[in-house]
Amino acid sequence: MDFKKELKQYQNLINNELKKYIETKKCPEEILNCSMEYSLMAGGKRLRPILVIATYQIFKDDIQECMPFSVAIEMVHNFSLIHDDLPGIDNDDFRHGKPTNHKQFNEATAILAGDGLLNYAYRVISQNLEDSRKEDLTKKIKIFQEFSNAVNKMIIGEFVDTEVEGKQISEETLEYIHQNKTGALLTLCVRMGAILAEVSQEDLDKLTSYAEKIGLAFQIKDDILSEEGNEEILGKPVGNDRILKKCTYVSKYGLEVAKEKLEELTKEAIEELKIYNEKAEFLVELAKYIKERNK
Repeated sequence: MDFKKELKQYQNLINNELKKYIETKKCPEEILNCSMEYSLMAGGKRLRPILVIATYQIFKDDIQECMPFSVAIEMVHNFSLIHDDLPGIDNDDFRHGKPTNHKQFNEATAILAGDGLLNYAYRVISQNLEDSRKEDLTKKIKIFQEFSNAVNKMIIGEFVDTEVEGKQISEETLEYIHQNKTGALLTLCVRMGAILAEVSQEDLDKLTSYAEKIGLAFQIKDDILSEEGNEEILGKPVGNDRILKKCTYVSKYGLEVAKEKLEELTKEAIEELKIYNEKAEFLVELAKYIKERNK
């Protein structure tokens, strides 16, 4: 399997789908629309929408059912990034090697662009619910509920993270922050793909466990990259977490323990997928990619 090639194909698929939702008409809010497009199309990894599709494809082939949910989750993710970068939270000047939204436009526009993307995500899902056949409606309402809960958890995680800056916190609080701030959306992506594919409860439990493990692994890797990553590759400053006195896996346990935990979580995540054999090969490689990524 050529993982990089498949990853690129997924990214192109998502980018082309996102372009369908870009507002281009002349209107009084044109700058706001440009601000939303600026962040949405800035060149992220698209891991969250890819997780939805790749999970679904373990069980079913026609991915059209997944696409609105994939688009919606990427909109929510970019809403969170715009707001994360604001002066009142992480105060970052660059993301993906480009000026952050509030630097490219202004703080008020960035706040409203984030709000706009969050609301747009719900518009996309609501439209999908309206267009659904009656027999599909129950599972899509379940997804809508899970979607809303995961977004709420992400916001809670971000709040607690900002509240404990510069403080010594317990292992339980650190886990709580990461499970909500980063893990909730990644877990949602896998669960959405699985629920859309109408999997058994046993499959849903296994895939949820996989998602929770890669979610925590993703955050630990972010903590490691924030400490020793390459700024040119990352496209944003290294060491910002230390400057802001954020409690991370690295600051609490040290680099070596963080790396050991990352390795352990990756192995455990892959183990959850063994029963699916080659059908889950992409998700196996994705877990390894999360561990080994440099940005």
